[in-house]
Amino acid sequence: MKSWTGLRAIAWMVWLVVAGLETACAPARPPTLIDLTHSFSQETVYWPNNKHFQWEKTDWGMTLDGYWYASANFSASEHGGTHMDAPIHFGRDRNTVDQIPIDRLTGPAVVIDTRPQCAANPDYELTVADLLAWEATYGRIQTGTLVLMHSGWGQRWPDAIGYLGSTTPNDPHTLHFPGLSREAAEFLVRQRAVRGVGIDTASIDPGRSRDFPVHRVLNDADIYVLENVAALEQLPPQGMTVWALPIKIQGGTGGPVRIIAVLP
Repeated sequence: MKSWTGLRAIAWMVWLVVAGLETACAPARPPTLIDLTHSFSQETVYWPNNKHFQWEKTDWGMTLDGYWYASANFSASEHGGTHMDAPIHFGRDRNTVDQIPIDRLTGPAVVIDTRPQCAANPDYELTVADLLAWEATYGRIQTGTLVLMHSGWGQRWPDAIGYLGSTTPNDPHTLHFPGLSREAAEFLVRQRAVRGVGIDTASIDPGRSRDFPVHRVLNDADIYVLENVAALEQLPPQGMTVWALPIKIQGGTGGPVRIIAVLP
């Protein structure tokens, strides 16, 4: 009986060792990548009266030498679609898009979900109370974090009337969509020292704004802005790294940006 018990104990230990080796040798699960960028096309939403995205084929087909060749031209305003506002956009003598240090283009990010408030009020402005409520649940927003406001407006893309909240979307004085409050922007700059702020609407300021105080506060502090961010509903409140790599336009006030979230 003792012999049988001993054999079972040995077999159990062998199984544990083998199972541990299999686990240790198993390939690591790759991180989840989420694209937070709207594709650029003729449907892309731009700020009223800005030049829209234009794309024209110049070559498209088989050449006389028998191989395939395709090429095209594109042009657009710096400020439309998923794009970055460089600090110089509203901050005199601040960084242009090509001057933003590359280490500020990647790092931790958090998502502040304000969909219920924005559904009830299309002119909703993110408050300091919203930020403190988020921190009460998830912890303090750390220095160097990218803060993303999730209003739910991305679900309206690319319907310009619904997205810009106006039946006259080419008139900037008639727009209605959510944004940050000046107080929230000042809090993120002075109390949390964030590296960037983004939103899933056409502007970090609410649509009805006339003097763009949020842009002015953030850009003057050399903080960049991401606008028309896509797919925020796919992100958790925290725990991801976000890469935001803009087209490197020398002297640019902003430009199209590819934004990728990396989830462990």
